[in-house]
Formats: sequence, structure tokens, C-alpha cells
Amino acid sequence: MRRIDQVTLINAPSPAALAAAPVSMADAIRVRRTFAILSHPDAGKTTLTERLLLHGGALQEAGLVKARRGQRRATSDWMKIEQERGISVTSTVLQFNYGGYALNLLDTPGHEDFSEDTYRTLLAADSAIMVIDAAKGIEDQTRKLFRVCRQRGIPIITFINKMDRPTRDVFGLLDQIERELAIRTVPMNWPIRHHDTLLGVCDRATGLAHLFPAGLPRHAELRSPDTTLRIDSLADQLDPAAYEQLAEDLALLDAASEPFDRGRYLTGQQTPVFFGSALTGLGVQLFLDAFVALAPPPSARLADIGPVPPDRDGFAGFVFKIQSNMDPKHRDSIAFVRVCAGRFERDMWVDHARSGKRIRLSRPHRTFAQSREIMEEAYPGDVIGLVNPGVFAVGDSISAGPPVCFDALGRFAPELFARLHNTDTARYKQFQTGMRQLEAEGAVQVFVTTDSIRREPIVGAVGRLQFDVLQFRLENEYGARTRIEWLPHTTARIVTGEAAGLAMLPPSSVMQLVDADGATVLLFPSSREATFWQERLKLPLREIGEEAGALQTW
Repeated sequence: MRRIDQVTLINAPSPAALAAAPVSMADAIRVRRTFAILSHPDAGKTTLTERLLLHGGALQEAGLVKARRGQRRATSDWMKIEQERGISVTSTVLQFNYGGYALNLLDTPGHEDFSEDTYRTLLAADSAIMVIDAAKGIEDQTRKLFRVCRQRGIPIITFINKMDRPTRDVFGLLDQIERELAIRTVPMNWPIRHHDTLLGVCDRATGLAHLFPAGLPRHAELRSPDTTLRIDSLADQLDPAAYEQLAEDLALLDAASEPFDRGRYLTGQQTPVFFGSALTGLGVQLFLDAFVALAPPPSARLADIGPVPPDRDGFAGFVFKIQSNMDPKHRDSIAFVRVCAGRFERDMWVDHARSGKRIRLSRPHRTFAQSREIMEEAYPGDVIGLVNPGVFAVGDSISAGPPVCFDALGRFAPELFARLHNTDTARYKQFQTGMRQLEAEGAVQVFVTTDSIRREPIVGAVGRLQFDVLQFRLENEYGARTRIEWLPHTTARIVTGEAAGLAMLPPSSVMQLVDADGATVLLFPSSREATFWQERLKLPLREIGEEAGALQTW
């Protein structure tokens, strides 16, 4: 298998240099891989992300997601709250090259409170890597994210992580994936282990065993294995017990495992499985080599005019994320656009589907976590960062040539509600600015009461951690300190038509609000009470996210 040494990696061409190279549309599409990494918290997703960047030449040292003073931080966790608390709270776009491929890595937060951000980011990906903790197996958040991928037809490659530690039975892990996720597993390599020590991996396709250096320190920066041998020559290299166990495992795999079928992988019926350790780097480069070969390039995207092929004449894309304050010096907002079709060029004019206006895209950026640089062109699969002066919203479609409107992304229904008080009246303008920008990101949903006397916004979110992040960012990015007043309501419904019965709702238990789009929203103490009043007063109500299928997906 091809090996890339350290010097080659560090001197690899930048994403900007690759984009500037004259290529045909077909070649540009063929080499692009746009993918997300999903997992349950603490399965090693961000650590694997750092290792992939290391092998792609984008980093010279991998960071870890740990809240320890003095330790290098993970590149994808650039926000202050992420660095202080050691958690990932927002998705991040990381663009780099590897082995002639242009990779767009969409790193997602693992915590369930930020599921909506993860959901929208997954919709911008062509494939996904599912990271599983070898000691814990399939966990709740992994199940939820897998369901999104299945419904959206996103093929998945599995990386079973932490194989350098005590693990569950490996065959049991494969069985759990097949039983709980209803997908066939195809081990593409197999771990060589002895007494919970990962000695190497066997590549089943090539018949080669890749042995790792003996006595490798836990935090070593492993670029590639030292020794490559034929599997049938391992008897002289391994402890007899380890070799006997490996031979039994491989014989069982050959007898029971179905062969890899690329068509079944692309349709979500199979998941290729790889083993390794993101923390030490064991098996990661071998996994990356296989991933760029197996993962699909950009394909057609559904829109109002039907499937839009990536090689169509005329640029088209959609906004899947908005992020404010990436540059502390400017406090601006960036709209992230997934290029779905055609060639994007700097200074081009596009049609903004939601407003019907023509917009000139004069300041497009290529991003790498918090860093960014001006880009001249982009191709299907790439992600463009556009400075957003309030023009773009999550889900917006833009296009040049025939107008295109891609499928709506939808919102998640909030489950927690609170009134947010600005505790410093002198900072009210900053408070308003922060609330407006953070709502545009989709970090929370903001409502106002129909009672003009109350000026404090009502905030809705999926989980409590979102409120912690909201307050932290308001104070640290906008200088606005806040106080939360929790509300007893748990259920929101949008009024979709004429509703004469609204005046009959009990104000002591039902709140009437207005959302950012001007729609009337009702807050109920429970879903049961929402159903009761809807049926009794014949109210035309729907759930938040229902129109885009987000509820059914999640």
C-alpha cells in the first residue's frame, strides 16, 4: 500500500493551489470528497479529524479535545467555549488535500443538544464516517445520526476506534451494528491484537499485514506502519497465541462475511468497516487511503426542478450553515454554501431564490476551521464561505443560469423554553445584535410576545447546553450579560391559518408568541394540552420542522 512520508505531507499543495489548477469539470468532480464524521460524544470523532488533517498535511501536530491548560487544542474546536470546556458545540468546515483528492471535511458536534446543527451539516455531505468506540459499541447519538444518513441516502464507512485499549468482542461489535442499524458489515481490515495491545492490521483486499512499531508510546505521532508483510508470513513475527487467534478470526471472516459490493455500499445496504486508534494514529493512514478510494464524488441533488446533476451548466448551491464572529476583529457573519452544481467564480452574479434578488458574490472565502482565505473558484462538493450582511439564511438556494431551489432543511422543534433577560441596560444594543446573529445561525429559536409591554425575548432550544452556550457567547462575543427565567412550557405549535379561537386559549397556561418570520406560535405546557386545545377550538396548527420532514427524520 502506498505510503506518504512526513516531508511529502508537510509540503503538500494547499487547497487554494489545487483549486487554481486548470482542470475539467469531470476531473474536478471526480477528485472531490465531501464528508461528515459522526459519532456519540467521546467516541474519538474530533481526534480522528485531527489525524486525518495530520495525514493530509494540514497539521504538523494533532490536538486533542481535553480541557487541560497548556495542551494543544483541536483545530476544529476553535471557539472559546469549546477550548475552555473541551466540547464541540458547532460544526466546522475543514478543506485539505490528500493523495490527489480535494477533501471537504464537515466536522459536527457530537452532543445531542446540537443535533440540529449536525443534521443540517449532514445534508451537505456526500458520505459519512461513523466512529464507534470499541469498548462501548453503538450509542444513542450514533443511532440518531445513522437514521438521518439512511433516510437521506448518505453512504457510511465505519471506523471502530480505540482498538489500542480493552474492547468488546470484535465479532460482537459487528453483530451489534448489523442488528441495531440493519446494515451489513464488511470488515475491510482486521486488527492484530495480543493482550489488548494493537499490533497492527490485516488488509483483507491485498493480503498484507501492517505491523506497527513495538513499544509505541500512547501519544506517539505515527504516520505509517514500519513493517508490511504477507499475512501468511506472520507466524514468525507474532506471539503464537496472537497468530493462532488471528488465523481463526480470518478464517471465520472468509467463511461468514459477505464480499464488499460498491453498489450496496452506495445505497446504504453495506458499510465497510475499518479498525484502528485515532489517539495513537494506528491504522488511520491506511483507513484514509481506503476512504478516498471508496467514498463517492458529488452526485445529483434534489431541487424544485428535479435532480440537479453536478456537471450542469450554471452554478447552484445552498446555505447549510451560518457562523458569526469567526474573526474577532471584524465580528462578521459567514454563510457556508455547499456547491451542488457548476463552476463557481469570484465576483459572479447569482439569483437568490428566497428574495428573488440578484446578488454579486465578491468576497468568497475558503475556510479551514476559523481561518479563511479569498478563493477564486470552486467546484461541486466544495464549500464556499460568503460574508453575510444579513442577506442569507440557513436553507437559502443561490444559482446562476436556470433558477434552482433545493429542498428545505427544516428546523427542530424546541423542547425547552426560557425568557432571557439582559442584565445591563447599557448593553441593550449589543444584546439585540447578539440575539439576532445567533438566531440566524440556528443556535436557538427566538420568539417575542404579543404583549408589547414585555421586551425580553423567549428562547427555545432542544437542550440545556444550548442555553449555556448562548449566554457564554452573548457575554464573550457581545459583552452582554444575561439571566435565564425558565418557563414551564415544553411544546410549540405554529398557527398556519385563520384561527378565531385564539382568544379563547387560557393565558395562564398558553403563551402566544411571534417568531422571526412573523408567524404566530403557541407554547403549551405539554403535547397533550396542545392536542386538546387544537381539537377543541379547531385550531390550524403544525409542529416546527414538520414541513421539511425534520421531525420524521430525527
